[in-house]
Amino acid sequence: MILKPAEATPLMALKLAELFEQAGLPAGLLSVLPGKGSVIGEALARHPLVKKISFTGGTSTGRHLAHIAAEKLIPTSLELGGKSPTIVLEDADLEQAARGICYGIFSSAGQACIAGSRLFVQRSLYQPLLARLSELAAGLRVGNPLTPGVHLGPLINDKHRQSVADYVALAQQEGGRVVIGGEAPADPLLAGGSYYLPTIIEGLSNSARACQEEIFGPVLVALPFDDEQQLIEQANDSVYGLAAGIWSRDFPRAMALAEQLETGTVWINTYKTFSISTPFGGFKESGLGREKGLHGIKAYMQQKSLYLALSHQVNRWSD
Repeated sequence: MILKPAEATPLMALKLAELFEQAGLPAGLLSVLPGKGSVIGEALARHPLVKKISFTGGTSTGRHLAHIAAEKLIPTSLELGGKSPTIVLEDADLEQAARGICYGIFSSAGQACIAGSRLFVQRSLYQPLLARLSELAAGLRVGNPLTPGVHLGPLINDKHRQSVADYVALAQQEGGRVVIGGEAPADPLLAGGSYYLPTIIEGLSNSARACQEEIFGPVLVALPFDDEQQLIEQANDSVYGLAAGIWSRDFPRAMALAEQLETGTVWINTYKTFSISTPFGGFKESGLGREKGLHGIKAYMQQKSLYLALSHQVNRWSD
């Protein structure tokens, strides 16, 4: 297996290979090859000895790799972008929901394909929940992620931070109001890093670009809803379908709602919890295939059928 990490984050993959080596993995079974995706990644994908492509990243790159896989007639697993809806029903536990939503969007500084970046709240609970979310966001500590107690580290680089800032500015141009955040921290000790404050925006429609395009940063867009059928339509109104969250005390209602969401994973009264035994992947432009679980194992296998005659009966067709 050859592991090609993202060009901006190669150290994690190299450390992983080091741990495998320490654990006794035989040499040559895992190789890490850092470099630019357009050079190293392209060469690997097109190499005739590569018989399977597994990719985690942006949808445009995933689509390009799918074309290469189609030309070679080899299987591919694609885990791509997301714009995951988080839904809060009127009977939800407000504190549990607020803290879960906060973790679902702001952990990893929002740099997660499954980040719950679209928040739909039943109108009767909208203002209390937004107020509590704002309190929690204001209390999050931004800084060096190696420092104990820090909640949000920097974004991957300055270019990406500018992209996040541009989306926030665009949301304001589209009529959105920044409830909290919306800028880099003022702390001079953080001036040398690509930090961005946890941000909540309201006042947008689901058709706004900030609600439709993956920002990949600590930006949450909040929208109230009245009608559950309208909610389902808006939650599914996305080119993505990776994950979703539902907060409610009414489990039958939450389960019925989950069945109607066009996403590969739905969490109820939790978020970003995983099991190695459950398949993970998305609908629509969030990808193809599944990782983890039995489906994930079979994705790396070729099925073969063997037929063995146990009798000595002769085929008389040619008589």
